[in-house]
Amino acid sequence: MKLRRYLTLEILARVVADVAIINASYLVALVLRLLWRIRTVPDFSAQRGLYETAQTYVLTAWLLTLVCLAVYGLSGFYSRGRFYAGRFKAIIVLQAVSVSYLLFGLVMYLYVTRRWPGETPGVALLVAWFLTLALTMGARLWSILWRQVINREAPALRRLEQDGRVHHVLVVGGAGYIGSVLCRQLLQQGYSVRVLDTLLYGPEPVAALLDHHRFELIEGDSRDIGDVFRAMLDMDAVVHLGELVGDPACALDEKLTLEINLASTRMLAEAARGYGIKRFIYASSCSVYGAGNEILDERSGLNPVSLYARAKIGSEQVLADLTGPRFHPIVLRFATVYGLSPRPRFDLVVNLLTARAVCDGEITILGGGQWRPFVHVADVARAIVLCLEAPLAIVKGQTFNVGSDEQNMTIAQLGDLIHGLVPGACLTRREGDVDRRDYHVSFARIRRELGFVPEHTLAEGVREIAAALRSGQIADYRDKCYSNYQFLSDPNQRSLVAARHINELYAAPDVSLPARGLGMAEA
Repeated sequence: MKLRRYLTLEILARVVADVAIINASYLVALVLRLLWRIRTVPDFSAQRGLYETAQTYVLTAWLLTLVCLAVYGLSGFYSRGRFYAGRFKAIIVLQAVSVSYLLFGLVMYLYVTRRWPGETPGVALLVAWFLTLALTMGARLWSILWRQVINREAPALRRLEQDGRVHHVLVVGGAGYIGSVLCRQLLQQGYSVRVLDTLLYGPEPVAALLDHHRFELIEGDSRDIGDVFRAMLDMDAVVHLGELVGDPACALDEKLTLEINLASTRMLAEAARGYGIKRFIYASSCSVYGAGNEILDERSGLNPVSLYARAKIGSEQVLADLTGPRFHPIVLRFATVYGLSPRPRFDLVVNLLTARAVCDGEITILGGGQWRPFVHVADVARAIVLCLEAPLAIVKGQTFNVGSDEQNMTIAQLGDLIHGLVPGACLTRREGDVDRRDYHVSFARIRRELGFVPEHTLAEGVREIAAALRSGQIADYRDKCYSNYQFLSDPNQRSLVAARHINELYAAPDVSLPARGLGMAEA
């Protein structure tokens, strides 16, 4: 089943074309070598030279073909998709063809010529290398131009041009806190859903969906270009939730954070644009506002106080730079999320304070005067669905804060709310390492333009978390699997994440991050 999925007619056609190019280039090079020898070597026997040329081709062409196909496959020729960015494709083709001929020449020198009396075709290999490179690069660039001319850049684009609707959605990070809720809502609404996720925290959040006929899970990494192109095939829209989340978790390893939260965003966006996927929904955060003394909306200045927020702003800038007539990213700046999910989290302030009140009988508030907007995880997912359903003219290139004006409150007010809903818990306020983030956010735009009004209140979220803890649905909220920071603080787990690296072409995105902040607390 997996072999049939990857060995498509299109890929088979590419392989056949490459075999033809390799053999034609090699044969032409050998013939040119023969003609040159006939003209320049005195008393050279043309008949004998023709025999030696034919013998050389028959005995060695198959080896060159196998070497080239193996290197091409490892270089992603048959998995990266036909619309891989042109300037990067040229580099990869150059590398693959050059490595193939170097390996073939080495094998010829070390093994073949010792067992075969013929002369090693050294100059002919250089000519064959040049011809193979030119024809391979030309064929791939021509395929892009041809498909653009006939307007067949992707099956997804054809569907969108027919009815303007989104049918197939790729959710990057679909097994996460928000993604696992979103997938269920999308399936309920009739969408076909594909998830690309590393399953770092396990497959359980989407295990119940695996048998659904409109659900597909690809266990892969958003930093792996092969995984990305495989996941985007036939998609109409992309929802990017696949990042390291939270200030403390991101502060553990700055290089890793920028690779996952910034560089991979650019790669995903360029891949989506190449596939003709117009809707690209990016999960940003109200953390980008940092601290402010006024009510902040989408036009307000940004004041990040953490690496997490700076990376979010960097990704927003990348998407803005890529926006064009056929690529329309949508940025959603989420308020602080709370509520129960198939992948529970207890490193979020509402969930954590509720868990401490229920399980430990205490609520500790640091400072308390900081303003923070809140939104239920199910409402976040619903906002994403609204962006998929809305006319593209309304949402394309837009930024929306996701939350509600009514759920702006101070951390002290949140403590009082939880204290009232969990009788018997002791509420303590003290000074300490206070979170520097302090922002009161307006959500008027998303209410006005998309009609988004949250269906869940903070009180409902506190009650559902408390019920899950009391019923034993969640055995121990302190388990590190429920905290991004604690989970990644384990060197073994972090090394698993860091073991994968993004393609070097994307490793250093050309974007300037905002000034470095010092805040690290998450809420």
